[in-house]
Amino acid sequence: MLKIKKMKTMFLSLTAFLMVSTPVAIACGLHVDSSKFTTVEAGEATFGGVPEIETSRTFSNLSEVAAVPLEERKGVGVTTADVYAHQGYAYLGTHRGACSNEGVRVFDMQDPRNPEEIAVFADDIPGTWQEKVIVKRVNTPHFSGDLAAVSVQRCDRDAASNGGTVLYDVTDPANPEFLSFWETPEEVLTGTHELYLTTQGNRALVLTADIYADFYTGGEQGDFSIIDVSDPANPETIYNWDGREHIEGYDGYNFTDEYGKDRIAFAHSVITDPTGKYAYVSYWDAGTVIFDISNPENPQVLGSTSFEADVQGAAHSAALAKGGNILIETREVFNPDPADPEYERGWGYTRIYDIKDKSNPVLISDFRTTNSVEQIVAGEREPGTFTVHDPKVRGNTLYLSHYADGIRVVDISDAANPVEVASYVPDQANIWGVYVDRNYILGSDMGSGLKVLQRVPDRANGGQGSNIR
Repeated sequence: MLKIKKMKTMFLSLTAFLMVSTPVAIACGLHVDSSKFTTVEAGEATFGGVPEIETSRTFSNLSEVAAVPLEERKGVGVTTADVYAHQGYAYLGTHRGACSNEGVRVFDMQDPRNPEEIAVFADDIPGTWQEKVIVKRVNTPHFSGDLAAVSVQRCDRDAASNGGTVLYDVTDPANPEFLSFWETPEEVLTGTHELYLTTQGNRALVLTADIYADFYTGGEQGDFSIIDVSDPANPETIYNWDGREHIEGYDGYNFTDEYGKDRIAFAHSVITDPTGKYAYVSYWDAGTVIFDISNPENPQVLGSTSFEADVQGAAHSAALAKGGNILIETREVFNPDPADPEYERGWGYTRIYDIKDKSNPVLISDFRTTNSVEQIVAGEREPGTFTVHDPKVRGNTLYLSHYADGIRVVDISDAANPVEVASYVPDQANIWGVYVDRNYILGSDMGSGLKVLQRVPDRANGGQGSNIR
């Protein structure tokens, strides 16, 4: 018998229907023994970074050098979404806001202390919002230059346009040129939530996470697609994943895990390794699903992460470290006081896996801020939103956007023993995204705009210390 109940997601104002399935396990999921890994609790949030810690490197002199405030667009206030940087320019997405389609804002970062806004693009699709933007240099037989892929999400079922992905030529960042719009089916009330742009030789690919596409289309189109954009004016879908083939009992929205827990599964985010050979799809309660996409028309599922019986799932985003042998998985848990009394009662935190064997991810550590490690008393919750959001890695340093917990900087030289070396928490912090470019760190604060952080040279160290690694 089909049971239907309503649920409002924490990140989209959409109502979805849950169909409860029979108890089964994830075919490619792997159970982990939580007694075999190290848990690290972060220190208290401090503006200038925590006091120096004896690690391979420290970030004791991190400071804010610029804060670009939000502006009104089209007569309404703009809220900030993700941030990306490429070739000295910052690209700032906009959040759902008033559904007035503010698009992507471009900043010249030649002087990081004085970012100059030089363009806005992807702001002409009514009833949508543009959270994610990825920009990369692309060289194919059809296109040579800097290509931007931008996620397009519908605000509601009455939106005038479909969701999907728009492609722009940003070789001249001050004059972006529209190339094409890859649209999700009309019945998909979301669109592309997050995406990634990668290359394989002279071929360019966009990978999309189209939340609930499987559910909305009755399985005719899955949540994860690969699009050949070698000719970005004519994008071509070459692969679409049917999760039903890989998650036992999955109905396009729900499954029941090996512990008898009702879980939700959908593609939320996707990245690839630098070679474009492997894809990592954050599939919420089904963990991070690892694909071999060396043949992008016929990807192969290699393995996935999974969650213990007492852990809320919510695999939100991923990053790679140590040459692709370490997987960083962030869990966006907005409800620290879940209805299930057996679950952990705390905000979402970061998990770190050894994935040298991609068919068998091994959980080796996790990283939690003081707020996210605290167990919430049943029926109560602290004010604020302290869950982790997005991860970025440069060298042996992990950067985390953490909403009200700001930006956290973590030394992962020893990935089994992560150590926080700095934190940045502005007033009324609501940090959505973080990105590292050259010698500065960018943070996107939903409520107050673009933040730029740099390391102040340490005179005691001969002025060495201004480079972010």
